[in-house]
Amino acid sequence: MEIRRNLPRVYRWEYFWLCLLVVATLIMHFVIIASPSELILDEKHYVPEARNIIENQEIVRPEHPPLGKLFVVAGIELFGDNPWGWRLFPVIFGTATIVLFYFLCRRLNMSRDATSIATFLLALENMTFVQASVAMLDVYCLTFMMASFLLYASRRYLSSGVAVGLSALAKLNGALAAPVMFFHWLFRRQGRSWWFALTVVLAPIAFIGLVFLFDFAIVRDFSALADPISRVKTMLSLSSSLTFTTVDHPSMSRPWEWLINYEVMSYWYNPHYLAAISPSIWALIMPTFGYMVYKAVRGSGAGLFGAAWFTGTYLVWIPISLITDRVSYIYYFYPTVGAVCLGLGLGLSQLLDFYKRRQPGKLTRTVLALFIFYLAAHLICFILISPLFPIYWPW
Repeated sequence: MEIRRNLPRVYRWEYFWLCLLVVATLIMHFVIIASPSELILDEKHYVPEARNIIENQEIVRPEHPPLGKLFVVAGIELFGDNPWGWRLFPVIFGTATIVLFYFLCRRLNMSRDATSIATFLLALENMTFVQASVAMLDVYCLTFMMASFLLYASRRYLSSGVAVGLSALAKLNGALAAPVMFFHWLFRRQGRSWWFALTVVLAPIAFIGLVFLFDFAIVRDFSALADPISRVKTMLSLSSSLTFTTVDHPSMSRPWEWLINYEVMSYWYNPHYLAAISPSIWALIMPTFGYMVYKAVRGSGAGLFGAAWFTGTYLVWIPISLITDRVSYIYYFYPTVGAVCLGLGLGLSQLLDFYKRRQPGKLTRTVLALFIFYLAAHLICFILISPLFPIYWPW
């Protein structure tokens, strides 16, 4: 009787749905973490490099910053040179990203319903799940990026700048957190603080200062280190050399193709790890961006941040691709998925509010049916294309 009496109180608890999603995603990750036992895609680069760091204290792939690689090293040192050692830290960071996203939505004054819906969509989105399942650098980059967004929204500009630096130290793409916050700050109507300059200044300082420290953690010899400026130039030079002319890969694609064609990049076949945006999210990317712009014009802080997020992590790739010819892949959209989920959470919560406010009738039942249908379709998409179930795909 006591348990039954307390159930409504548990359900009304602010973080009930968040905790449920966190537990569910952790269970799903742990179910597949050891499968396959072989290295997946770019794990074939980062795990051998981690082994080399442990054995020889050498930097073999200087085109990438050191922080993400050090997490791979830490996983192997703590849990062994096995799938758990390679992939447990990505699971932890991927789960932390979901939690940070929830608190970011709440900090942007999204309702509890809108936040819960957006977090549900993000947690059960295929690319989000897959990137948090493999020992690549992207998940570390996104976690620190999400932390920088939350700190910025909380007006903790100093810490936000450091988080941007850490995001870029995990993978250079993390620097895209800076234009996201700049676009939001630039178009913000109220409460625009010039203290945001601290974020702009601290981000490169943190990156340049810490790259030297993290490189030392790898080589453990000051005399073997390049100065931070030369190190940054090397990373940028090697990264920019990877163009559509110099690289031959069947999965490379231009940023605009990600929205025009349904792009799928196979990481592994059985179980099928597919770098593919869930179709339920992909089909509504552009309408959702338009909706966020509309909400921003109407004064929605969350809409403005979502539009800035989409612009800073995705739209900027279009001129970058045109100007530099830098090779890109569909999983480069991974940092933008949260922006789309945020916008969808705003829109779907309005449908739910419409149902709650109106008298029961045919229209309200139709609205509720659409709401339930979309969430069910999203869940079905996740079941079909995630690596959890042994369904054969011809990609």
